[in-house]
Amino acid sequence: MKIVVCVKQVPEITNVRVNPETGTLIREGVASILNPFCEYALDHAVKLKAANPEIEIIAVSMGPPQAQSALMRCLELGADRAVLVSDRKFAGADTWATALTLAAVIRRAVPDADLILVGKQAIDGDTAQVGPEIAEILGMAQIMYGVEMSLTPNRKRIRVKREVESGYEVLEARLPALVSASKGETLRRMPSLADVLAARRRELRFVTAADLDLSENELGLSGSYTQVVKVFPPSPKQGGRVIEGLEPAAAAAEIAAFLKSEGYVG
Repeated sequence: MKIVVCVKQVPEITNVRVNPETGTLIREGVASILNPFCEYALDHAVKLKAANPEIEIIAVSMGPPQAQSALMRCLELGADRAVLVSDRKFAGADTWATALTLAAVIRRAVPDADLILVGKQAIDGDTAQVGPEIAEILGMAQIMYGVEMSLTPNRKRIRVKREVESGYEVLEARLPALVSASKGETLRRMPSLADVLAARRRELRFVTAADLDLSENELGLSGSYTQVVKVFPPSPKQGGRVIEGLEPAAAAAEIAAFLKSEGYVG
């Protein structure tokens, strides 16, 4: 059985900086990490393999050459091999062009994939679109926002506990299928020294546009139906008013007077 985990390298930032002239994110001098939700997806794959040792885990990432470091972390955390999809022709890809490229890579590199796991979203774009688009392109069943996963006894179906607005649902899908991972109770792990050394001996394959059965019009900016015109941070909000040192009745009267002065109540 083979599990493909699609991962992304993202900037490690807490405060987004935007170029005021171009409206694009400033990435220079910003360290990159494996997207946390992708790491949760990988952790689910490792747990499934712990219960089913015959499983092979293949990590796949599309990005510039430096994304190799994100895949190396995947190998350290339990992936058996990795594939880096990197080519200048992929630059500017929107979610659709990205999904189309990754689907083509999966068809070529892991045509017998039984399960595809993805993070529910990337922390830099937050679109949560690439995973569902891959599933649609490959004609797979899909379950989003999984927090617990297990294979049924016959290993022909995946059972997923997933987050919904009202709580949780438990769903099953026939394999092959795609599942996106939310955080749940998963904790990010640190690889051991033995894991780090073992990762250096595992296969990390490179794939370019020439290796895929896609035309240049389907790749990168040319194959994108959407374009980001501008990125900007939201306007800062002013701090609220804090009422302290009053008895409950007096505090309630103060709040009522404020609401009336602002026109929220008559």
